[in-house]
Amino acid sequence: MIAKIGKGENLWGALTYNQQKVDNEKGTVLFTNKIPDLWDGPYSVKFFHQYFEPYLIANNKTEKPVRHISLNPDPEDKVNDKDYREMAQQYMQEMGYGNQPYVVFKHTDIDRAHIHIVTTCVQIDGKKISDRYDHSRSMEVCRKLEKQYNLKIAGENRNLNQSPIFKPVDYTKGNIKTQLSSVIRHMPQTYSFQSIGAYNALLSQFNISVEEISGELHGKMRKGMVYFATDKNGKKISSPFKSSLFGKQAGLENIQVLIEKSKMKNNPSKLILKRTIETALSTSKSEASFKTRLLEQGIATVIRKNDEGRIYGITFIDHNSKSVWNGSQLSKELSANAFNKLWNEVETKPETNSYNSSNNNISLEKSSEHFFSNNSYEVFDGFFSGLLSSDTNEDQEEQIFESQMKKRQRKRRKK
Repeated sequence: MIAKIGKGENLWGALTYNQQKVDNEKGTVLFTNKIPDLWDGPYSVKFFHQYFEPYLIANNKTEKPVRHISLNPDPEDKVNDKDYREMAQQYMQEMGYGNQPYVVFKHTDIDRAHIHIVTTCVQIDGKKISDRYDHSRSMEVCRKLEKQYNLKIAGENRNLNQSPIFKPVDYTKGNIKTQLSSVIRHMPQTYSFQSIGAYNALLSQFNISVEEISGELHGKMRKGMVYFATDKNGKKISSPFKSSLFGKQAGLENIQVLIEKSKMKNNPSKLILKRTIETALSTSKSEASFKTRLLEQGIATVIRKNDEGRIYGITFIDHNSKSVWNGSQLSKELSANAFNKLWNEVETKPETNSYNSSNNNISLEKSSEHFFSNNSYEVFDGFFSGLLSSDTNEDQEEQIFESQMKKRQRKRRKK
């Protein structure tokens, strides 16, 4: 079992996020501590909030008085409501929150059922409950609960080097912003690339495209990035989403920093990739068979063509080393011009297709399914550590919700 400890200042937002789950029949209130039970009516954010107010008013100088905790058993563990209540109470008691008001919500909107706990670290006398070593203490409590309730041990039989799972955006499923976020928030930190074009080629594998934009704001020229969802043929099918919606890591400034770091880095996988591509090329009779052979080695190929079919760009995405390379970076013989001469001027085979064709769909689906392992992370104050095998959608949904709440607060202040 994994615990996530979120620390913030927006109690109303944390309560609203969880209560909306209940209101939409995607969650339930399992337990309350130092808050009366309601037997004759539904709970509300306003009802819960009033029992935290005395603690928040008494707050002396704690900047982040709100704690938003979640306890996440392994998806294979089947935990009943009674055990969830007992686990929540024991966890809060051992973490020092036994005498605090708190609400335990159970979320059931994803396959991995889990609980969220909203509380405050400010005691009724205004003093803060110590959070020294709370992450290590939390892990100790989780190990104890795993033994008591016969749960799977977090990280057991898992590879410590596992990477986040990235799923292609499927616009037919809706909630496009959340789908985009689950890829964009973590992709730049997972893969290395040396140009915006290479980054775009990487994103194209997941039905996403990115564009640089510029304009004048308050008399100054500004540059930024916008993201789009695309269909399987690379055609944009959504409105643009500003990079700021997905955090600083998705913005132009951070992407440029990552590009420069990648350029400076001596990547030992470059020579291995070059040799693998050369071998595949020497044993392939066409573009399609070349792509297939590379795909079998965990390498996706993105080819860009103009309306006349001329190849003007080729990018290789090595899912093994998590690196992206333009052909010309590997060697002159692997440049776009070289491939154009090989396939268009010498072998005009009917099975040759562009990266926008159905042949690339095979690459997209297989590369994302076969060469990505289970998503594994634990969040403490927004950072990754430990292991959690789960779907990231809810984490992205919560982050987007919190961002929206902050924007509303800023608007109110301006008024």
